[in-house]
Amino acid sequence: MRILVVEDNIALADGISRAISKAGFAVDVTGDGTEASEILATQDYDLVVLDLNLPGCDGLEILKNLRRRARDSQVLVLTARDRDRKSTRLNSSHIPLSRMPSSA
Repeated sequence: MRILVVEDNIALADGISRAISKAGFAVDVTGDGTEASEILATQDYDLVVLDLNLPGCDGLEILKNLRRRARDSQVLVLTARDRDRKSTRLNSSHIPLSRMPSSA
């Protein structure tokens, strides 16, 4: 399984990628939205761990482009954005959204 982590917080990206590697999966990491878009235009991943707040290209645009190209990659969105605002933007973009329960 190939996984792409798109996260500009270096410590968070490092922690996620180490955990994925330790579990035995191949992982690539980028912290820039434009670079992520370029990577996803030419390479297939089984899973993309995607932050929405990115330099270069916004994570939501990356997600829209990924779906527009009919890629089969699963996407796990990680974000510090306000949950209601984020949900509204994702749903209004006709992107299926599943929420994980929050303890907060």
